[in-house]
Amino acid sequence: MALSPTDVAQLAVVDTARAARVLSEVRSATLAGGRGPVAPRPVIEQSWERMLRGGIDPDRDRRSGLLSPEEVRRRRETTELRHVLPVLREGLLSVADVAHHIMVVADQDGRVLWREGSAAVLRRADGLGFELGADWREDVVGTNGIGTPAVVRRPVQVFGSEHFVRSQTSWTCSGAPITDPRDGRLLGVVDVSGPLETMHPATLAWVDSVAKLAESRLRELHLGSLERLRATAAPVLSRLSGQALVVDRDGWTAAVTGMPYTSRIALPKSLSAGRRWLPPLGLCSVEPLAGGWLVRASAEPEPRTATRVVLDFSQPRRWSVTVSGSAGSWSRELSPRHAELLYLLALRRGGHSAAGLAEEVFGDPARTVTVRAEMSRVRRYLGGVLEHRPYRFGEDAEVELVLPDDPRDLLPQSTAPAVVGARMTDGMPRMCRSGLTE
Repeated sequence: MALSPTDVAQLAVVDTARAARVLSEVRSATLAGGRGPVAPRPVIEQSWERMLRGGIDPDRDRRSGLLSPEEVRRRRETTELRHVLPVLREGLLSVADVAHHIMVVADQDGRVLWREGSAAVLRRADGLGFELGADWREDVVGTNGIGTPAVVRRPVQVFGSEHFVRSQTSWTCSGAPITDPRDGRLLGVVDVSGPLETMHPATLAWVDSVAKLAESRLRELHLGSLERLRATAAPVLSRLSGQALVVDRDGWTAAVTGMPYTSRIALPKSLSAGRRWLPPLGLCSVEPLAGGWLVRASAEPEPRTATRVVLDFSQPRRWSVTVSGSAGSWSRELSPRHAELLYLLALRRGGHSAAGLAEEVFGDPARTVTVRAEMSRVRRYLGGVLEHRPYRFGEDAEVELVLPDDPRDLLPQSTAPAVVGARMTDGMPRMCRSGLTE
């Protein structure tokens, strides 16, 4: 009787050894170009395809150098993950230790910064190179529970022979990404790992729920910092006339006066005091405050000039938008969903309706509420260059797409039908390949 991936997952609950044998047969057959007793799960199959394209050897354990103890310490002291380490420990460690697992926390670069749990399992992990400072990016060590969730931006369990590199097939990992709730930026991955015989398919849901708790804690901390900034801003704004707002270092609004409230404005990566062009406010006067900036909109009319927008999708995990104009430029890292939407808007300058975007992103034209909500968030930082009804880049915007060399590396986490079709058929306009869109 043929097995489905779901059957294999259920089999792992009652007969881990047999499930491991099935997956070993699947791995061997697939990597040899044949067909196994069951097809690999899509997330695993897509990862294996990336490994084969990238030249990763499935039979050779390739590792990069460890970070020095000083560099590990520096990264621990600067990462936002340090604020949620107590949440991760409370949610995962007590069970992990009893169940002979370990908890691993890696940063956005796939570097292991914390590693705790069963002492016996930690010793076994040393043999796999699962050490402090180790590099567990997918394109370095193959399909795994840290690197693969970082690429696809969703929780992934890698069970036994679903690992691409043979030396890792006696191991099972369940990893979930942790993103910054302020901007959707990947902060790192939390993973629970252990020997094959100790793991359970339900581990993934457990790890994912704790990762979401960690993100909630980050959100609470951010709201608390905005409250403190609001108290600082109140006496300053009370003395001003005209339009002004106080924002934190990431552009989130603490208080406004003389203008409608907007939750966030886009700030350049290296903002300094002076006169600056900020979307959607235009020309502004920017002054530093403790913990943020005082931004006052200028009453002077702006000269009408072309704005250049660069959408960079060339990297597998980091996508960005850069906007340049007469008053300078600013950049912003994009979340996976916003990257999908802006990619589609760049391809069709004539515009998309909400139903059209829903069809291309979700395969369901009825999901217009979700599309409108996401586009509302996009327009908060690109309001100066985006129009709506239909959604489109403005006529004055010069849009450039920077795409990966291999079309199959385009937004690899995306399941949007339009993006999947572009990856499979090389269906990107030639003008996009040269860096321009019509």
